[in-house]
Amino acid sequence: MRTSFFRRSVIVLSATVLVVTACGDNGGGGGGGDGEVVGEGDGVLQLGYVLPETGQLAFLGPPQIQSTKFAIKTINDAGGVLGEPIPEPAAGDEAGQEGVAVQSAGRVLASGVDAIIGAAASGMSLAFIDRVTGAGVVQCSASNTAPTFTDYDDGGFYFRTAPSDSLQGPILANVIREDGHDRVAIVARADDYGRGLLESTRQALEEAGATVDLAETYDPEATNLAQLAQQVTGANPDAVVVIAFEEGTQIMQRLIETGVGPQQVGVYGADGLRSEELASLVSPNNPGVIAGMKGTAPASAENAEYVSQLKEFAPDLVELQYAPQAYDCVTIIALAAEQARSDDPAVFAPEIVGVTKDGEKCTSFEDCKRLLEDGADIDYDGVSGPLDFVDVGEPGRATIEVYAYNEQGKLETLRTEESVGEG
Repeated sequence: MRTSFFRRSVIVLSATVLVVTACGDNGGGGGGGDGEVVGEGDGVLQLGYVLPETGQLAFLGPPQIQSTKFAIKTINDAGGVLGEPIPEPAAGDEAGQEGVAVQSAGRVLASGVDAIIGAAASGMSLAFIDRVTGAGVVQCSASNTAPTFTDYDDGGFYFRTAPSDSLQGPILANVIREDGHDRVAIVARADDYGRGLLESTRQALEEAGATVDLAETYDPEATNLAQLAQQVTGANPDAVVVIAFEEGTQIMQRLIETGVGPQQVGVYGADGLRSEELASLVSPNNPGVIAGMKGTAPASAENAEYVSQLKEFAPDLVELQYAPQAYDCVTIIALAAEQARSDDPAVFAPEIVGVTKDGEKCTSFEDCKRLLEDGADIDYDGVSGPLDFVDVGEPGRATIEVYAYNEQGKLETLRTEESVGEG
């Protein structure tokens, strides 16, 4: 189970005890009143990341890593956190392998970080979340979308700027139904991401009157996916949903070979397949073979200024998916530390939800920090859009992009739709 509101209240009380203790130790200082650092921190906010530099999601590594570093530079240019610059982040590769991800998280933790950005994949985060949050270190993911995290018992130390797939599934189902499809086959990775989005999409499709004739999970490590394609063909669907990462290119190839590709039926993907390179990976000599394929993914606000500045900072970046969300992870952690006047995770973690909602609007670390110094309650609207965290530390609403591949196999954004969670 994810930590309850009651348990978060306990964390706040614990943090208050730390603050009071620190105030007593410093002769009544701290608490933001005189600028002294409180809690058990050392006065320097130390960050690290565990993100994919190799493996199936390696295409998501560079945008998140570079955006993390860009956020740190932006914060340091604005005076840093608690009057000190954030050092170079400790780096770890999640590599698409749980064992490697766990080892990387261990090394990053051993460097003395206060917060970790990552992992990119939900399964990789689940492999080490207990180790991170159990150590009293904050974890913030820019791209974990599995519904599992909403109710996960993380002690109040896990956050995400990406929305749950419980918000994406209904939009994906709506796109499929709008295109006139009634009989749907869904294939998904046999992990928390795949199963979560499969169930969310299936439920929404069935509520909308469609029939889901096949809902099959597969081993993402399988080397032969021909049998999976045969199962799809046997279901005789008029639409196919593929919830996959890089291995989805093989599934697409097999579907096309068996006559259930985008030229014959509706084919849909999700955020794991949204890539500028998908067409060339599926068919280097005929990228138009995936023309007509559609999908959904968590979107970012139209933010030309941020994109321009990020590309100036990292000119070689091609993919930008989840880069804004990574930037926002860093920024809300920094703002929470400023609000708490502490780099101690036990003290600043309870402030993270609050800096994203119900206060005076601000859109940059510098502006938000100035408001905090004036004693204001802030509402940071990120470069990915308004965050408005719910009590469990994740967005309660989401902007979902509907994308498609054109006749040349080029990725295009068709539109965006709002999705709001219950309660």
